[in-house]
Amino acid sequence: MVMSASVAALPEMVKASALIKVADFTDFTQENDPHGEHDFLSFEHCNRTFFWKCDYYNKEMDGGSEDPADPDKTTRVGTLMLAEDY
Repeated sequence: MVMSASVAALPEMVKASALIKVADFTDFTQENDPHGEHDFLSFEHCNRTFFWKCDYYNKEMDGGSEDPADPDKTTRVGTLMLAEDY
């Protein structure tokens, strides 16, 4: 898990509670997850819009994974950012 510089600059309590929201999120729908991949979400928190996205890299971290579903071939990286960072 990584975060954008603007999220890192937020107060510790806001960062911690935003990360908990990501960890607890289960409300994927056709509108917010049209491909059923659970790799992006958006939520409102502390008067800000947050985005979280998951990218799938190969084990060398120098390109995309050839098979994102295979944990032996994939390193997943979640990024928490503010909407304006995207």
